[in-house]
Amino acid sequence: MTTATQPTPSQPRVVVLIPCYNEEITIGTVVRDFKEALPDADIYVYDNNSTDKTIEVARATGAIVRSERLQGKGHVIRRMFADIDADYYILVDGDATYEAASAPIMLQKAMREGLDMVNGARVTDRKAAYRSGHVLGNKILTAMVTTVFGRRLSDMLSGYRVFSNRFVKSFPALAGGFETETEFTVYALELGMPIGEVPTRYVERPPGSISKLRTYTDGIIILKTIVNLCKQERPLIFFSLLALIFALIGLVFGAPIIYTYFKTGFVLRFPSALLATGFEIMAALSMTCALILDSVALARQEQKRTRYLSLPGPAWMDK
Repeated sequence: MTTATQPTPSQPRVVVLIPCYNEEITIGTVVRDFKEALPDADIYVYDNNSTDKTIEVARATGAIVRSERLQGKGHVIRRMFADIDADYYILVDGDATYEAASAPIMLQKAMREGLDMVNGARVTDRKAAYRSGHVLGNKILTAMVTTVFGRRLSDMLSGYRVFSNRFVKSFPALAGGFETETEFTVYALELGMPIGEVPTRYVERPPGSISKLRTYTDGIIILKTIVNLCKQERPLIFFSLLALIFALIGLVFGAPIIYTYFKTGFVLRFPSALLATGFEIMAALSMTCALILDSVALARQEQKRTRYLSLPGPAWMDK
């Protein structure tokens, strides 16, 4: 296991984690900027099967370079969190779109307020950096998550965050790709962790640097992740909505038949009656699943909370 530099009594161990895939154009700048912003931090670059000179450039600029063969940002983060021990972890993308100058501010906020996660909320006036379609998609996805799990963050998909040791070592890290940011957010909100947010400048990639984000494909994957997390962590809400939908559909098909029956004493459209009955049965089954799975989800949440609390929390730094 790789261990960061041992701290002095007044200095926590801080590491910068940079997942990379084909970022030879930007990684040198990112490493140098973070070395300047956080001179006492160890900087780790985890390469994810790059075919360019990402590894060579990162190593030449003084980063500690490691590799993860499973393709996908989520796999890289899982490996990082498992390998490295520190008091605070600063996670940032290797594309030079986030400003390193925000890192000390985010870190100080985490230490000063005893926070488990500080999110870097992207702020920009450059259309090339944060296209209107991406802004809208982020707002919609963020609204979906915060409506269900709590409105405590404004930029759920930011790739710039500070984590405590307690967060990192208790985080399940199940995602394989860019949906890992959604997991971060839901995990923190679900367990009611102390978290914060700091606005940070966001800029476009430099010329020649290509984004790995697939707008529609990754958007669909993130949406699917949100739905799955809602199903797993809030089954009462999820299956109650399904029950309501089934019940309404059954009512649409069944109401005319019931009306006719009370008026004439005959069931004139037997197939429609069967269809309506089927939908009402599915509604009842969905509600039953909601009640049972809600108890299961509560037990799982208690286990995760117990694991989270078994680790030392971030130390408060007095002003």
